[in-house]
Amino acid sequence: MKPLEEVERSIIKKYRKDIWSKFVKAVQEYELIKENDKIMVCISGGKDSFLLAKCVQELQRHGKFKFDVKYVVMNPGYSDYNKNCILENAKNLNLEIEMFESDIFNVVTTVDFKSPCYLCARMRRGYLYSKAQQLGCNKIALGHHFDDVIETTLLSMFYGSEIKTMMPKLKSENFEGLELIRPLYLVKEESIISWMHSNEIKFINCACKFTERCNSNNEDISKRKEIKQLIKNLKSTNKNVDHNIFKSIDNINLNCVLGYSKDGKKYSFLDDYKKK
Repeated sequence: MKPLEEVERSIIKKYRKDIWSKFVKAVQEYELIKENDKIMVCISGGKDSFLLAKCVQELQRHGKFKFDVKYVVMNPGYSDYNKNCILENAKNLNLEIEMFESDIFNVVTTVDFKSPCYLCARMRRGYLYSKAQQLGCNKIALGHHFDDVIETTLLSMFYGSEIKTMMPKLKSENFEGLELIRPLYLVKEESIISWMHSNEIKFINCACKFTERCNSNNEDISKRKEIKQLIKNLKSTNKNVDHNIFKSIDNINLNCVLGYSKDGKKYSFLDDYKKK
């Protein structure tokens, strides 16, 4: 890894356009971080969450308003190698983290479930919300990025038979006063990968014991890989296709859809059609 000062400077200098400006734009446009917030930044050990932590740290240092941050790592059952890698990266990146234990990996590997990643994500979410409450935080920051958003959108269309996307922020239904935010919402994965390689940092990938054994048979992973490859193929003939997918969710014309649902209630185009 390159010297810490160089790593930090690269975010606001070399990657100002592709990372820092988009991070700040998402924070401002979606009102993700406000004065006096107490935010728990969740670090999984991968490139996305570590970059998120550094961006939030930079904003806290030089932003126009004050807010508190806690950097937390939930250990769902990492191998010693991956655990040590996370701790070493946190130390080198000057992030004061708190690691707490859970048995999620062991539980997921013993359950006969068609979508282990879905189960794992739900369990992680519960542990993280509980930890945020314990720390007195009002917001939980996750490292999902632009590519996650558009891939989720297409997955919902192709395999869920509905149009919905990954939102930049969500209020918890089960933990009152807690909100989930995604400050890297506008940052593309290719920019994160470039930042990682440019600074010669090695992060862990998915370290799940389940996917280590049966990656090729994991339905959740194979579908997302399929969508990722589809977008890559489409970009070869239309370089703006990812941007267009993203903007389509921000530009829905309700006059030209058959139906939609809101707050559990379904609506049809016929509801308004009959009134005309």
